[in-house]
Amino acid sequence: MAVAACCLLIVAGCASIPDAAREREIDKPRVQAVAFDDARGPVSVNKNSAIIRELKSESGNIDILQKHLALEQKINIDSPLVLGNKLVLLQDGPATYQAMFAAMRAAKDHINLETYIFEDDEIGKKFAALLLEKQAAGVQVNLIYDSVGCLNTPKEFFERMSAGGIQVLEFNPVNPLARNKKGWLLNNRDHRKLLVVDGRIAFIGGINISESYSSGPSLRKARKKDAKPIGWRDTHLQIEGPVVAEFQKLFIDTWVKQEGQPLAEKIYFPKLDNQGEAIVRAIGSASADPHSLIYLTLLSAIDHAEHRVNLTNAYFVPDPQLLKALTDAARRGADVKLVLPSHTDSWAVFHAGRSHYSTLLRAGVRIYERRGAVMHSKTASIDGVWSTIGSTNLDWRSFLHNDEINAVILGRDFSGQMDAMFAQDLAKSDAIDLDGWERRSWLLRLKEWTARLAEYWL
Repeated sequence: MAVAACCLLIVAGCASIPDAAREREIDKPRVQAVAFDDARGPVSVNKNSAIIRELKSESGNIDILQKHLALEQKINIDSPLVLGNKLVLLQDGPATYQAMFAAMRAAKDHINLETYIFEDDEIGKKFAALLLEKQAAGVQVNLIYDSVGCLNTPKEFFERMSAGGIQVLEFNPVNPLARNKKGWLLNNRDHRKLLVVDGRIAFIGGINISESYSSGPSLRKARKKDAKPIGWRDTHLQIEGPVVAEFQKLFIDTWVKQEGQPLAEKIYFPKLDNQGEAIVRAIGSASADPHSLIYLTLLSAIDHAEHRVNLTNAYFVPDPQLLKALTDAARRGADVKLVLPSHTDSWAVFHAGRSHYSTLLRAGVRIYERRGAVMHSKTASIDGVWSTIGSTNLDWRSFLHNDEINAVILGRDFSGQMDAMFAQDLAKSDAIDLDGWERRSWLLRLKEWTARLAEYWL
């Protein structure tokens, strides 16, 4: 393990979490700076003001919503707040796959798919068969898969798709002989889960193409003989409307940076009309970026939370700034709740996260661990107006070493859906009591201490 850690240090260098306060510089957001884009591009100042007035007339006092809008505007200046989108909240693998298959079957021009894990199992074979079928019908399919995430997937699986005309790109190949001009970036992974169909509909979230990761909360057969079966609890988002173009840009940007062959000429950016009322921002982060916009925007929302912070996350290993943001929010009176896994596929991440429980509980943060299914969602809802769904975990790896993708949604309606989903997970979780936690065994404490030593790399 020591040798492996040294190798990773050589490969990845010494990336560090950005100073969020300095990067954001938004202690007092200016609400007049809020601006929107719609299907035709940037919205005029007069229309921006009219939108704010309309929100107020529909929702009453919008001070909190307007504040979070201003915070978003200030943080991500290169990623617009886009009006006119329709959202469908998808809970767990079965519902997500059903919606994905429906969209792909209806594809007329192209399918762009980017995923961390693409397994050669039953669900993976169904995806591959449909993608090959659409490619044969004249729909261009472009696929990006992560080399480490797909280590257990036979190369022949992707070669069959490539032979069928699908353009296949391996992200940062593990094989050093196949590396691109940037070098052998073993520690920098593509953790995104993104599907864009015809440039008109997008899917993002935490769900991989794998039965074992995304079979839903119903119990599945365990991998090890005689082991107890476990299920997976995950969340995805279906998006239609003008913001889909922003997700498309992120896919193409990754393709170009990974030096993929020129994409076949297709209509990747069709004219998009308004499809709904949701205000959405597409946020992508990459290991090569000077700082993670997803990290900064989440910290900003937590730092300015007034009423409540609801977080669900699969891999929770907070850095000092995130830990401070959560504890500060609880101390100033916000109701901060975390729903985390009670068991997971990574014992090191699990115990490293638990090593922070005492600090959080003492500050008033309420922690719950999901029973039964493995909690694999990466979601947040703050103050009933700010929400996010994506691939980003609350750990050092997501913030420093991975390419990630999230959607941030501003508005009460969708945040209400998120809070209702959170309440369902809460009902299936057990509260961690401070007194009881302080009496945990020395063996658990030893595991936490050991895992904490390597939390930067987890």
